[in-house]
Amino acid sequence: MKKIFIPLILLAVGIFCQSLTQNSTDKLSGKEQKEVIDSVTTILEANYIFPEVASKMNDLLHDNYKKGSYKKIDDPIQFAQVLTEDLQSVSKDLHLRVRFDPDGISQMRNAAVSTEDSIAFAKSRLMARRAGNYGFREVRILDGNIGYLNLTGFSNVDEEAGAAAQAAMNFLSNADALIIDLRQNGGGSPSMIQLITSYLYDEHPVHLNNFYSRPDDSHSQTWTLPYVPGKRRPDMDVYVLTSGNTFSAAEEFSYNLRNLERATLIGETTGGGAHPGGTQIATERFTVWVPTGRAINPITNTNWEGVGVKPHMEVSANEALQVAKVTALETLIARSGTENNFHLQWALDGYKAEEGPITIDAATLKSYAGSYGPRKLRFENGKLYYQREGNPEHELIPMSSNMFMIEAVPYFRIRMLEENSKIVGLRGLYSNGRTDENMRSEN
Repeated sequence: MKKIFIPLILLAVGIFCQSLTQNSTDKLSGKEQKEVIDSVTTILEANYIFPEVASKMNDLLHDNYKKGSYKKIDDPIQFAQVLTEDLQSVSKDLHLRVRFDPDGISQMRNAAVSTEDSIAFAKSRLMARRAGNYGFREVRILDGNIGYLNLTGFSNVDEEAGAAAQAAMNFLSNADALIIDLRQNGGGSPSMIQLITSYLYDEHPVHLNNFYSRPDDSHSQTWTLPYVPGKRRPDMDVYVLTSGNTFSAAEEFSYNLRNLERATLIGETTGGGAHPGGTQIATERFTVWVPTGRAINPITNTNWEGVGVKPHMEVSANEALQVAKVTALETLIARSGTENNFHLQWALDGYKAEEGPITIDAATLKSYAGSYGPRKLRFENGKLYYQREGNPEHELIPMSSNMFMIEAVPYFRIRMLEENSKIVGLRGLYSNGRTDENMRSEN
């Protein structure tokens, strides 16, 4: 399933050898409009997942053409947009769309005719996939030993994409919890869903999804893999971040894990596209992305088409990561009790401080300024700065009225020490539990 444009299906051998008679700057004629509509409706009739819906969409396009609804449109891009809107008004299918793409069609034709052009076309696609790192945009360990994977697409699994997935999942394999960020993921291939999900289960196969394909009237299934390179983590808590931009294969991943009760979804309801398919050439300048199949979840016996995937915790997409970090740590702390959770509580306190910045009046901050042995606090323009002898200066971020953290030094914090309403020193706090103190120097 893909939301992005990828050339998948070419209509007929003869189309490869045709030369372009129009270029991308030519205006649209009534004759070309009819050619586009006739071709698109023929393709839909033969391939769209629901034949009865295809018939209704085709009737609408033909009726609109006869009534002259498109007569004043001479911009081909606008025409493609209007046709897409008309088709989606009937089908409600967000995968289905018409595109004006003469350059893409030219590349496909040349790739089919010439060996050299075919190799060049394949290389350009490979370079594009490499430039996006096969969807693995960011992989890191957050405070509190929470793994974070920002996945912007589900690339089809080949040697390079598989290696990227293997590297990412093994890097994250020692985390106590995992956040998978799909807020900007528009879809991709079920094969990458299968591979990544397999790292979240043991070696016993788990049924993920079923697919029906109309063109060949066939059914297929996807299951987790019995072997993956590296370490599996069936015991690790998983949180999936979603937004209204989460679409297609990214929705399948979310829907699968939600119904298998393997992950907690946090964010917004997803876009609502569950029909796989591909791009077909309609005319010399227009293509149509045709949904030719549908997902059928083995647990619900349905899918997320038109309704999206609803998260367990509904928050704005912008808030989802923060909520996930706090939720993950609170869950881990509750499970561990009071034993060995100092580093978890440390991280949680830091995240909660990020949620709502503490405001301390200028007079109080100014009263903290001074020398504390090798440490100095400096007040300027309503902010307090910390510097240890021989080290860079850092802005202090309030966590409470007398406790501060430093963004660039996450393992260290300071607490002001007060006696008889007077600041007498500061205590250094470390994420490993160690502390040290420095008394205030007399001016």
